Amino acid sequence: MRFPLSLTTSMAGYIAKNKIKRKKKFPLVLMLEPLHACNLTCTGCGRIREYSTSIKDKLTLEECLESVDQAGAPIVSICGGEPLIYPEIGSLVREILNRRKHIYLCTNGVFLEKKIDQFQPTDRFFFNVHLDGLEDTHDLMVERKGVFKAAVEGIKVAKEKGFLVCTNTTIYKETNLEEIDRLYAFLTRLGVDGFLISPAYGYAAVQDTNPEGAAQIFMTRKDIREKFQEAKKLFKKYRMMSSPIYLDFLSGERELSCTAWGNPTRNIKGWKGPCYLITDKHHDSFDELIETTDWDSYGYGKDPRCEHCLVHSGYEASAALGVNSRFGDSLRMLLWQMS
Repeated sequence: MRFPLSLTTSMAGYIAKNKIKRKKKFPLVLMLEPLHACNLTCTGCGRIREYSTSIKDKLTLEECLESVDQAGAPIVSICGGEPLIYPEIGSLVREILNRRKHIYLCTNGVFLEKKIDQFQPTDRFFFNVHLDGLEDTHDLMVERKGVFKAAVEGIKVAKEKGFLVCTNTTIYKETNLEEIDRLYAFLTRLGVDGFLISPAYGYAAVQDTNPEGAAQIFMTRKDIREKFQEAKKLFKKYRMMSSPIYLDFLSGERELSCTAWGNPTRNIKGWKGPCYLITDKHHDSFDELIETTDWDSYGYGKDPRCEHCLVHSGYEASAALGVNSRFGDSLRMLLWQMS
């Protein structure tokens, strides 16, 4: 199976239960950011810029767990910043797993080997290591030499100890897809369990602070569609964890509506509204985010900030929930997960 059986059954049961209750908006993945501090200054990262005045702040363990309980999502993506810097990361992971949730711990991998003993392997926990290319390219994007090698060593140790590991790759305007092919082949040989992929499009936190740099690396919607048409051959070649419906959307073969509420973000300021990349307000509670946000005002053709966005946090939930569904989608998703 592409995903552990426990994750597949948990997600399917959760969606079915909420649809039976006729709930219109319910989260699938909680994006939990316990801190925004990071050991790197990645070129495309908006967090260290948007939250520069509060970069030393962090959520308490209790605040993190309260957020997990408020959202109720079956999957928690622990991100940041660099979550392995968070002082109580081991306790946080254990407590979330005790709630029978599934976790993707998103890391640049530099501290993975050092911190690995704080965790125990389980089919409900993935290390998600960010890699944007092979050594020279990746180290250039994160603005520090040696990061690729450190991340690879962390992956090797994690696999040796029995952990599930996936990687996440952002595709930029100048990304060489032949290099991504070589990267995926290399990671497959290391035993990596799957690959997530997402396009880079410009957003305020980066564009406002570095407009010239943003113009050089980020893509328009047209650019993304052209780039991902070219990338389609990779999707059949490797064990992709991005859904086939989302990948079709990226390559322009279908349209999806944004369901940003499906992947809400909780960080040091509150519940980020409306979405992972746009900040109009930080809400005091998850219910306030869901109930007071004018969701119909956002999305392609409605808000100019959404014009070029095809990011997974807005659209992967649409594929999972059957938004803009076509005949045969359910069978296709089932076969994909079983493969």
